[in-house]
Amino acid sequence: MMGEASNAVAKPSRLGIVDGLRGYALFGLFLVHMTGYFELYNARPVPSLVQDSVLLLFLGKSFTLLAICFGFSFFVMMDGARRRGQPFAGRFAWRLALLFGIGWLHSLIYRGDIIVVLATAGFLLIPFDAIRSTRLLLVLAAILLLQPFLILRIVAGHYGAAWALADPFFYNDGGAMGPSLFGSFGDLVQANFVAGKVSKWSFYVETGRIVQILGLYLVGLVLGRQRFFAEPERFARLRLWALIVAVIAIPPLAYARDLACCHRNGPLYWADVMLAGWLDIAGMVISLLVFVQLWIWGSGRILNRFIPAGRMTLTLYIGQSLVFVPVYYGFGLHLWDRITQTESLLLGLAAFALQLVFATYWFRYFLYGPLEWLWRAATKLSLDVPFRRRAEPLKRSAT
Repeated sequence: MMGEASNAVAKPSRLGIVDGLRGYALFGLFLVHMTGYFELYNARPVPSLVQDSVLLLFLGKSFTLLAICFGFSFFVMMDGARRRGQPFAGRFAWRLALLFGIGWLHSLIYRGDIIVVLATAGFLLIPFDAIRSTRLLLVLAAILLLQPFLILRIVAGHYGAAWALADPFFYNDGGAMGPSLFGSFGDLVQANFVAGKVSKWSFYVETGRIVQILGLYLVGLVLGRQRFFAEPERFARLRLWALIVAVIAIPPLAYARDLACCHRNGPLYWADVMLAGWLDIAGMVISLLVFVQLWIWGSGRILNRFIPAGRMTLTLYIGQSLVFVPVYYGFGLHLWDRITQTESLLLGLAAFALQLVFATYWFRYFLYGPLEWLWRAATKLSLDVPFRRRAEPLKRSAT
């Protein structure tokens, strides 16, 4: 989910690796947003080495890492409820409905919000918990990640189907970009109320991203069931082979994408979209496995700095938009066309460092992030949810 897998910070449990991974994914996603001016880069694209580097390292990879962590958190909650003998599907659906509502409100300010998308795909995940066969879940995940709808569209376009040859619907943003660039805050909210959502959802549906997310959720569910993060040493050989396959897959996928490049529509355009998705998955696998291996080798002492951010991902993700949308957008400081990508990257690095400091000190006094606590309380329909840490009693000196 977006931020509740481990409670330990000072002495993180082994599953602190998942919180660290989630915090790292949030870091990458934030840098993509910063160098992309929170989606306003496309209004005046100026390619640069900074942009290319950030996109190479994080674009698509960070989002897919968050989806893996979401699937893992689903397993943790479902498994915990099962061990207690409690039904959880209904409560989890309510939890997702609340998350959807939070994301919907957030999307009025930042149309690139991913919370609504993650929550929607989460509803689709619930029935898969009834499938106990790991192999079947992996087969289903593989089918989803292969993007069957895109394959169908590519084949249909090859045979001349008009619907498959048409321009993508998301090319038309319904006029949502203008208010972001030059409009007032009211103009922005009004544009994002309908047009921004239509543009975003058409992108996720047409590019198969929503299908990919569900496939990644199933992978996260399987990783949880197999105790991949709890006992990573047991999977040393599997991790090595997966890393080798992912590395080997990147050159031919990149070459094939170059061949399919630079079309507005038709089979080659959708082949490019499909190959880009596969490249993102390969890059995500490399990022995840390298992170796990560094953690095992003892670099967890450095990587666990991401844990506090991983425990309050929802709060930080929304906070990033609340702070930086006014920085870049027309109703605020209008920096989208006044700041270089290098300057924006440096600003992003400094801002995330402050977020890490904030999260670290926050968890010295509180059990949950602010929005994480509200989300948990709303799930239980009760304010009787611990928030502040209890002060530890002073130990009496032996005299």
